[in-house]
Amino acid sequence: MAANEFSEPHRVVYYEADDTGHLTLAMLINLFVLVSEDQNAALGLTTEFVQSHGVGWVVTQYHLQISTLPKTGDQVQLKTRATSYNKYFAYREYWLLDEAGKQLAYGEGIWVTMSYATRKIATIPAEVMAPYQSTQSVRLPRLPRPDRLTETADLPTKPYTVRYFDIDGNGHVNNAHYFDWMLDVLPADFLRDHQPADVRIRFENEVTYGEPVTSSYEQATDPLTSQHLVQRDDVVAAKATIQWQART
Repeated sequence: MAANEFSEPHRVVYYEADDTGHLTLAMLINLFVLVSEDQNAALGLTTEFVQSHGVGWVVTQYHLQISTLPKTGDQVQLKTRATSYNKYFAYREYWLLDEAGKQLAYGEGIWVTMSYATRKIATIPAEVMAPYQSTQSVRLPRLPRPDRLTETADLPTKPYTVRYFDIDGNGHVNNAHYFDWMLDVLPADFLRDHQPADVRIRFENEVTYGEPVTSSYEQATDPLTSQHLVQRDDVVAAKATIQWQART
């Protein structure tokens, strides 16, 4: 049985865009999460229902492929499906389409359920997965991992402190904020002239309210890529590889 698909329209608004008027990478993730949350609600899988099983959904990895980021005022279509799962992992797909149905961005995510009692990965409750009609599979698609940094010393770095408004309902940093930290260390002129084309990000360890983190990067020109590392002291919180293209 094919997995349930869910789609909804959306208008890009000014607070979702950067100073070029284009949707930001962090907001793209927020929109993908929004459409999945709206699917959950349509299926009766409310946050309260999931939490009643002692768990919450947490993403461990994303792979994004982007052709064009829409601009303020653009009408777009969001689409998602929880495609497949096994005992511990669930694979979800996302699409961002323009008004005519042309694909602007595609995303894949690997999700787990985290136990609130242990703060560790827990078995996905059968009742939580059943409404999606996802395919149960021993092996899920493997998402490409970020590349390794050639070295971590003397990289351009910025410090941040986790604010109250960075925290989500699971009690740790909302994953979209990692993209803001990672991109904020890049030069503003570079960000105005380029947009992400391919993003591989992996979340390693959670970060909570009040903790200090650092965001570091290194850049290569052929192909035009940047490697990113967010750390809490010496503990890796998240790492990513972003391939860039000229902004259109």
